[in-house]
Amino acid sequence: MKSLRTIEQRGDFLPDLCKVQAVFTLVIGGELLALALVLADSGLHPFSWEQLGNVSFLVQWVVLLSAGLLCPLRPFLSRHSLLLAGFLSYSIVLLVTLGSSIVGQRLMGGAAVDWWAVGSHVLLAAIFGGIVLRYFYIQQQLLTQEEAELNARIQALQSRIRPHFLFNCMNSIVSLIGSDPDKAERVVEDLSDLFRASLAAPGQVPITQELNLCRQYIRIEQLRLGPRLELQWRVGDLPEHCTIPSLLLQPIIENAIYHGIQPRAQGGTVEISVEARDNQLTIVVRNPLPKRNEPSVKPGNRVAMENIRNRLAAYYGERASVRAEPQGEIFTTVIRCPVAIEPAQQQSTGSGRYRIIRGA
Repeated sequence: MKSLRTIEQRGDFLPDLCKVQAVFTLVIGGELLALALVLADSGLHPFSWEQLGNVSFLVQWVVLLSAGLLCPLRPFLSRHSLLLAGFLSYSIVLLVTLGSSIVGQRLMGGAAVDWWAVGSHVLLAAIFGGIVLRYFYIQQQLLTQEEAELNARIQALQSRIRPHFLFNCMNSIVSLIGSDPDKAERVVEDLSDLFRASLAAPGQVPITQELNLCRQYIRIEQLRLGPRLELQWRVGDLPEHCTIPSLLLQPIIENAIYHGIQPRAQGGTVEISVEARDNQLTIVVRNPLPKRNEPSVKPGNRVAMENIRNRLAAYYGERASVRAEPQGEIFTTVIRCPVAIEPAQQQSTGSGRYRIIRGA
């Protein structure tokens, strides 16, 4: 996730006025303002529809012209300070009001410009334009604060995974240093990549990068467990831009090996299925459960699974889900989260084809 800057350091407090929804909201707000001005001037009875039309004409011209000018200027304003961006935006609204008032009087057939009317229009624009710009500023402050809190929350959640993740890798290396230095060197290279991923800033990474990281972790565990650990990968046709939160899949595979393979004398197979279909990414991890006569490892405290649920909720809200439960002699973990899929890729993604890979 990109680093955040405070609202005082940037001038991008304006919404995207190039979007239809933003313009529609401004038009509705302008019409309500015109109605309020007419009611304040002439009252409800008798209501002057002609006056409403004239006021609406002026207000909508000011609204639409201001939005049309601020729309292309938004990238420029975002590169400057908040004070300068606010001053320029405010000045544009006042200048547009000044010009619209003068042109409007000419179009209405006025012989001469009523500068008192122009002054009142500019003063009204100064009041209500300032209120609207202030509202945009406060709204952006709230959004920035929410983004900062979300970033801090994700960092805290990911930092709780790191010690458990890294210490298990270190224990796997210790057993190889004396018996096979060459393998230990290769493991250190894999571990350096694992360290890099674990210590990186939290954010989303390509699904292919996360899968490669998991394969590196599995190579370390296969050196420790030998032929007792088998892997079966079922990876569908994934879009290149498909991303997931970093270190999302690795803790699940680690739990599958630690609780499902390590206690079994004969070992077992961990099945990993990844598929993108109908704008949804589905990850399924299956591992065998220890038999009753086999010693089981120390029960986990489910911190990893709880962290995964919390991180998915922070990124996707209710659109993501995690289900982990035993099904007979197999323990199954299913993660579902939204993913954007290009239309040209949906057909190939939904074809159901898989690449079956044995081992890591």
